[in-house]
Amino acid sequence: MRPQPRLRLRLLPLLLLQLLAQGSASETPKGKQKALLRQREVVDVYNGMCLQGPAGVPGRDGSPGANGIPGTPGIPGRDGFKGEKGECLRESFEESWTPNYKQCSWNSLNYGIDLGKIAECTFTKMRSNSALRVLFSGSLRLKCRNACCQRWYFTFNGAECSGPLPIEAIIYLDQGSPELNSTINIHRTSSVEGLCEGIGAGLVDVAIWVGDLLSISSKLFSHIC
Repeated sequence: MRPQPRLRLRLLPLLLLQLLAQGSASETPKGKQKALLRQREVVDVYNGMCLQGPAGVPGRDGSPGANGIPGTPGIPGRDGFKGEKGECLRESFEESWTPNYKQCSWNSLNYGIDLGKIAECTFTKMRSNSALRVLFSGSLRLKCRNACCQRWYFTFNGAECSGPLPIEAIIYLDQGSPELNSTINIHRTSSVEGLCEGIGAGLVDVAIWVGDLLSISSKLFSHIC
């Protein structure tokens, strides 16, 4: 009977020992080299017939390498195709804006009143979403023996401006000379000017008044009056 493969594997070491014993007995150096070559061939055959063991555990990933040298700049791209000519659009407005103003003037306003309406001018407002700018320029007089303070202000249809605040001017005079029983009487060319919003379109009665100081609308001047 032919020997099984396992028995053959066991016989190979014996054969290898036998060859080693024969080769070391009476061989020349060249014969020894040939014997060594034969021994290697036998070992290779023996190793080739060994059973392969199970695979090992996979190794871990290595550390990331250093950045490489930056590459050279690429070739510039070509110009794109020429686009089509666009249409020319002009900005248009629903209504063209034109200045809307009115001037009222008087030869003499020397009424000598301390409280009340001084003058009135009617204005036609074109839009509700616009602001109305008003300006009064004239001589304002203040006369008093003791310290006094007056205000000149605008009204629109009988009411002061509330968008954002009343339009007014303030004049203050210190007391005169009590020992001489004198008074202070001055005339100042002054102006009252401002913008008022929230007034609807149509006729607007604009008036200029004189009166006492209102602390609610003149907080900046409350320390002197």
